[in-house]
Parts: sequence; C-alpha cells; structure tokens
Amino acid sequence: MKLSEVTGNKAVVGALEGMISSGRIPHALMFYENDGAGAFPLALAFLDTLMDSGKASRVIHPDVHFTFPITTGGKVKEESKKLECDLFLSYFRDLVVRNPYFLESDLDTALGLEGKSGLINIREARAIVSKLSFSSVEGGWKAVVIYLPEKMNSEAANCLLKSFEEPPAKTVFLFITHNPEKVLQTITSRCQCIKLTPMSREEVASVLESRYGFTPADAASAAAASGGSVGQAFASVESADVLGERMSIFKNLLEGIISRNLNDALDAGDAMAALDSREKQKAFCEFVEEGLRKVFMIQQNMPDLVTFQNDEREWYESVSARLRKTFPRGAMPVFDRSYMLIDRNVNQKVLFCDLVNKLFQMA
Repeated sequence: MKLSEVTGNKAVVGALEGMISSGRIPHALMFYENDGAGAFPLALAFLDTLMDSGKASRVIHPDVHFTFPITTGGKVKEESKKLECDLFLSYFRDLVVRNPYFLESDLDTALGLEGKSGLINIREARAIVSKLSFSSVEGGWKAVVIYLPEKMNSEAANCLLKSFEEPPAKTVFLFITHNPEKVLQTITSRCQCIKLTPMSREEVASVLESRYGFTPADAASAAAASGGSVGQAFASVESADVLGERMSIFKNLLEGIISRNLNDALDAGDAMAALDSREKQKAFCEFVEEGLRKVFMIQQNMPDLVTFQNDEREWYESVSARLRKTFPRGAMPVFDRSYMLIDRNVNQKVLFCDLVNKLFQMA
C-alpha cells in the first residue's frame, strides 16, 4: 500500500510524500495516535512508497525489521534470555496482514500474551544493532519499526542511542506510540514527532467497507462509536459480547452509586477486578471514560454530539438526570489514575475497591 492509498490524516500524508520526493528523510520518526487509529498502516505505506515496494505492508521485506513488546509464556516456548521478536514474527505477520489497524490487545492475543506485560529489552536492542550492521539485502533503504516504544526499558534505549543519533546510511527508525509521555526522553528527543488525529466517522466507515467488507449500514454503525479508531470500530463488531459485559458492569457501578448502595457498587468493583487481564481492565477504564463523556454531553444539553449504540440512549439520559453535573469531570481522573496503576501491577482488588470508594464519595 502506498501513501496515496492511505485514508485520513491527509496533511501528514502530504508531509511524508514531501520528505520522500525531496530526499530529506529524518533518521527517526515517531507517530503517536489513539490505539488502532491508523499509525501502523501509515508507517507501512511510508516504507512501501520510500522503497518502491509492496513488501513492507505484507511484512516480508528483508530490510524492514519489526520490534514489539514480548515476554515469556506466549506461543513461543523459549527461555527469556533467548527471546527475540523474530521468534514471534510469523504470528505478528498474520495479524498485520489480516488487520493492520490492530489494537494493543489484539497483538497480545496474536502472540498468546494475554494477561502478561510485554517489554522491549536489551536483548532485542542488541538484535536491532546487529541487523543494522549488515548491508541492505535489496540495495536500498533499511528500516526498523518499533511498536510501543513506551515499553522499552532504559537499558535497551541506551543500547540503541548511537544508532538513533548516527544511523547507517539510508536507515530510518519508525516509532509508533499510544503514550508519548511515557516514552523515554532519550528516544523522543532524537525523533521528529508526528501526531495523528482521529479519523472522521466517514473515513472509518470507508475503511471498514473497503478493507473488511462491511455493509454501509454496519460500517456507519460501527464508525459512530469508534472514537476515530478503525481498530476500535472493528473490535466493537467482532466482540459484541465483550462490550455487553463492559456495559453491564458500568451500569451496575453507576446505579449502585446513584442509589447509595455501597454493596452493589463494590460488587461492580469486584467484577472489574475479575476481568482476566490487565489489558481488559485498561480497556474497561477507557470504555467508562467514553461513557462519562456521553453523560457530560447530555448534562450540558448537547445530546446531538453523542452517538449511542442500540437502546443505550434512554439509560444514559436517566443517569445523566440523576448524577451531579460535577461527577463526570471528577470521575475521569480517577479512571485515568486507575489505568496508570494497572500498568504498575497494583493489586487489582485493592485498586478497584479504592476506585469505587472515591466515586461513591464524589457522587
């Protein structure tokens, strides 16, 4: 796929095309986006255009190397001291070819790492340095695509510093992050950073129709609740049962808080803690934050700016009328903090019990 075929972020696409046509290619580019919003297919399209090949987007170019967070216990049975991304490459390739707009949770599932916290460590950094020491197989550009550099430890970053600062000729690093504030400053300071904006509903629907074969009606419905992320839209259709579970917990939480029934609210907290992976717990926090935005917009008499799934509108209007207008804005930082603490592996039962207590006090 070439840059001319990319949907959305036309200004960014134009800037990347200008880099290629002028021959002024930065040695390191960092794309940051909302999860599944198109940075990965954009990066691959950039490489396909730069290298005048369609191999990068099919993850088969011998001069394009991919790095992503991994850990032990996945589909590859190997000792940690021997673990490298290349061992997972076949699973990674299958995921990218099937769905280049994949979410972080999709990657964990593809690699068999659900419930585990992946990392880009020193061994992988040394593997990258080793690969870059060889000449280009096809005689042109070499590239390293690093997905989620926020999960690279300082030891790995320090190992790669010289490669970032003085890369071999015709070598480019592409970073794709969802949390740029968590990327080590030693990496960020050496990159040209590019922010991708969420796609419009029409652009999301267009990708769903053209790439995934959605009907126009299904594509429009999925795009409406996507937040500008094709990955989120695709996931919402693939896993309606998961969304139903999240909505059920969210409803029980707010109803318990509104009715001042602490036991019911704590039961909802237990259900959050029982979600069987950290990624699912983080996804639930994001889901609730989107729900709180809907409540806020209704309370501000702007319901036309909110899109509802199925029969959600009546319930959202009901809770919006019964909650204080200060509640959504007060609750959002609580879920942001919980998201951060999940990443730090805080005990989930304690974390979500504390979350419920804070929400109960502010309602």
